[in-house]
Amino acid sequence: MNLFDLTGRTAIVTGGNGGLGLAMARGLAKAGANVAILARNEAKNAAALEELRALGKGEVIALACDVADDAQIEGAIALTLVQLGRIDVCFANAGISGAGTAIPDITGAGWDHTMAVNTRGAALVYKHVTRHMIARAKDGDAGGKLIATSSGQSIMGVNRSSDYAASKAALNGLTRAAAFELARYQITANAFLFGYYETDITAKADPKFGEWMSRRIPLRRPGDHAGLEGLAVFFASSHADYITGQCLPVDGGLCIS
Repeated sequence: MNLFDLTGRTAIVTGGNGGLGLAMARGLAKAGANVAILARNEAKNAAALEELRALGKGEVIALACDVADDAQIEGAIALTLVQLGRIDVCFANAGISGAGTAIPDITGAGWDHTMAVNTRGAALVYKHVTRHMIARAKDGDAGGKLIATSSGQSIMGVNRSSDYAASKAALNGLTRAAAFELARYQITANAFLFGYYETDITAKADPKFGEWMSRRIPLRRPGDHAGLEGLAVFFASSHADYITGQCLPVDGGLCIS
């Protein structure tokens, strides 16, 4: 018996065409889930689609979607339901690194853009996904999982990252509020506070940042993408049904160093 068989379950992963999102989507596909990738870059979507379809027996679709645009989210969720029939799990993973400005140099436009993608984007995705989940619950098919990609920066300080840290801290608050509000429908909400992983975003950072992080992390290495596969599958499975409202550091011990 496979304890973590997700056959028949459908998961969406925003920003799932690369980085952490694609790593989690790989695990879901390998476990047999139907997977919908919602992301902006259509070339990367196509590559992710080809890769994921080769990993499992579930259906995989990839839809162009900018989570800063409510209408695009609504359309992508509607199309996912048409093509895959239901949504059981939502990974709100899409995000950006922020403006990278010092606090004296903050601009309204830069701050608002980070919040629009990292916090409002997740909230709007949850809005449309939970309308479907709540309707199912009222028809006797309760349950659903909301899983957000947050960051260790939401509880730790980093230079020139106030907008990013604030956007992820707000995402933690959204997670706890959603867990409390939606529990009556057996919908759970959790967040991963990821530490240092090598991604397209971190590749743009000063190399000294990666060196500093590796020295500070107790396990002395970046996170491994392969490990995210099992993490995603566990939280998407029924074995995580009694875990809700949690903001879990996944950081090699960085937050305690």
